[in-house]
Amino acid sequence: MSEKAFWEGKHFAFHQNRDCEYFPCHKTDKPEEFNCLFCYCPLFALGSQCGGNYKSVEGCAKDCSDCLLPHSPKAYGYVIGKFGEIIKVAEANMKSEEACEEKAEEV
Repeated sequence: MSEKAFWEGKHFAFHQNRDCEYFPCHKTDKPEEFNCLFCYCPLFALGSQCGGNYKSVEGCAKDCSDCLLPHSPKAYGYVIGKFGEIIKVAEANMKSEEACEEKAEEV
């Protein structure tokens, strides 16, 4: 038998806001298992590497309306496990912005 992850069964790993006017914001057959903790998905920044069930709209945008990955009861472990990748994307974006600012200052 495998050991449970440190977060399994903890209240901080699952939150539900049934009073939200959008609850559940994605279609689901199991609203009792809908996790609102990651209401705005931190995985979105990973683009095609997010691991979720998204559709590409005209090759330019992500449509995540059918994705329940960040809303599953075990989403906490998956999302937290991706934070290293999310940080790398954020760092790359910051470097790109800094380079643009430097070029703007030169003009």
